[in-house]
Amino acid sequence: MKKYYFLIVILFFPLLSLQAQSTFDIVFSQNSIHDNRCTYFNNYFEKLPKEVRFSIAREGNKLYLEVTDKAWALKLFKKSGDGIAVDVVSKSRYKCGESIEETQIRGTLLKPIYAKQLVRGFQPSKGNRFRVFVGTVPEKLKNQELEFNLLFLNNRVLCRYQKTYNLETYPWDLLDMGIYLDSLSYKSKKITNTKDKFITKYKRMKFVIPFQKNKSEYLPKDIKPLYDSLKLTDFNIKKIKINAYSSIEGSLERNIELQKQRANSIAKSLQSFQKPDIITEVYSSENWVEFLNDVSKSKFKHLKKLSKQEIKKQVVGSVSNELEVYLKYHRKAVVILDLEKKDKYKEMTTSTLISKFKNLIKEDNLEEALVVQNSIFEKLKLEKSPNKLRELKVPNQIKFIPILNKNSIFYYLLNVSYSKIAFDELKKLEKLDPNNKRIKYNLVVVKFIIWRYNWEQIKESAFEKEILELKKYGIQQELIDRMLVNFHIVKAEKNMKARKYDEKDNSVEFIIDTYENFNLSNYDYLSLAQFLTYYSNIDDATDLLDEKVRTITVDEDLLFYYLNLTITNKFNVASDNYRTIMLNAINMSTKRFCKLFNSSLNEGVTFQLLDNIYLNNTYCESCLK
Repeated sequence: MKKYYFLIVILFFPLLSLQAQSTFDIVFSQNSIHDNRCTYFNNYFEKLPKEVRFSIAREGNKLYLEVTDKAWALKLFKKSGDGIAVDVVSKSRYKCGESIEETQIRGTLLKPIYAKQLVRGFQPSKGNRFRVFVGTVPEKLKNQELEFNLLFLNNRVLCRYQKTYNLETYPWDLLDMGIYLDSLSYKSKKITNTKDKFITKYKRMKFVIPFQKNKSEYLPKDIKPLYDSLKLTDFNIKKIKINAYSSIEGSLERNIELQKQRANSIAKSLQSFQKPDIITEVYSSENWVEFLNDVSKSKFKHLKKLSKQEIKKQVVGSVSNELEVYLKYHRKAVVILDLEKKDKYKEMTTSTLISKFKNLIKEDNLEEALVVQNSIFEKLKLEKSPNKLRELKVPNQIKFIPILNKNSIFYYLLNVSYSKIAFDELKKLEKLDPNNKRIKYNLVVVKFIIWRYNWEQIKESAFEKEILELKKYGIQQELIDRMLVNFHIVKAEKNMKARKYDEKDNSVEFIIDTYENFNLSNYDYLSLAQFLTYYSNIDDATDLLDEKVRTITVDEDLLFYYLNLTITNKFNVASDNYRTIMLNAINMSTKRFCKLFNSSLNEGVTFQLLDNIYLNNTYCESCLK
């Protein structure tokens, strides 16, 4: 079961000049870092455990300070003059083409709340948090897009001014370990690694098809590998996604039109493979990513610092001819096919299939019975009920182990809440065939769910030993390493809840040291990055994704999560490489890129990114057309 969380990350900003508005009784320091009046606060925040989080929550027009550790907050507010104030900032502060005044108070300052009221006011809240009321949104701002910055006061002296931004995190998400059916199959459609020799219900294929300059037709030899793959596979195409790219020279309008023609020519050809028509998504853009990557290697590397319009003006005539050595590789279409395994019994009803299955068992035709069994499973997934699964009665004999194993583990596939049923069924099969690697592996997979949700008392050391012992039954080390990472994902969460932070850190370190031992899908990379972020290991999460985001074919979710991790860092934003990454994101989904600049309470990172001149210009150029 996936749970969604938003990590509120605190950004500290130096003290600046004041706006002309009421500042109540707050004393503003010229340099809080070296102000002796702030020594205690500075030291206390410096030792802040990364597990402790705090933020402003809004309910209606009421604002609350929320903390994950009440004891930490109570120790912070020691003197009667210790407290907080909220700076209510509106997105209307940012206007394209207008300079933004750098002031200490960026919006409307609310009346400070001091120690006595704070200490007495903390109450339990959802998500193992504690909250205290700290103010009300002013009437004039109620209908505006707002964010809430925090002023931390030490004996009424402003010692810290902080704002927040959101990172989406998944503390519970495990790497898909797969299960053994006919062979190792993955449960999630997203988890597919074409390097693995495993049969899956779903898979994805990706092809790159080049185009010649000013041509919308592809060469037959360039699309032949795609056709050959489709002819040999026993999968149907569920969905076609085509990203068509032109080189950057020439007019944008002509390039977009050419890209659409290229994408449509491919889509039309692929539609001929099957009926009815396949769902098709077509995206068109200029290939700025590879251009900026490649031009940095040439004598025209100065172009990288120019705007897109300025570059277009220069990439003409002889310059365009010289750059053709790179540009010819930028004209292409990236074709992504989502495939689903063919089902020859798809048109049969569930009842008819069950009767056929029973007859095949009586005839000892196990090979075909396994095929029919798969078709029945697909029907039952839609019906979302295990009742008919009980009709697939099979003799409890060693020769029927492959079928019995699939019947048992399907309870888990149907719904994780049936995991205990699957576990009990598999334990019976283990007695019948004690050295069967498929049964051993499936038992461990299901045991993860039982341990995770505390459905049964499981000793950690014994469970870890059980995972390691899979090797002697013929399970590959790569799969065992994947399970060990999951073992520490669950262990980290349990230790986090128990506030055993050192033990939690040990598990996170194990995961960082181990994930490179096996192949990761895009979904795995995203899961691990979000997991590491949840535990405040943001640098490790960034390093995990760093290489993958520099290619034009990067997964969209990975790219935008990387931006979410890094876009608040002004040093990242200032780099030439980061510009390339942002342009890639804009090409992929301008709407999603622009959403980053929404309020942190409105699914954005923070609109206060617009304080950065470069980001402001990029936003105004790309989002306010």
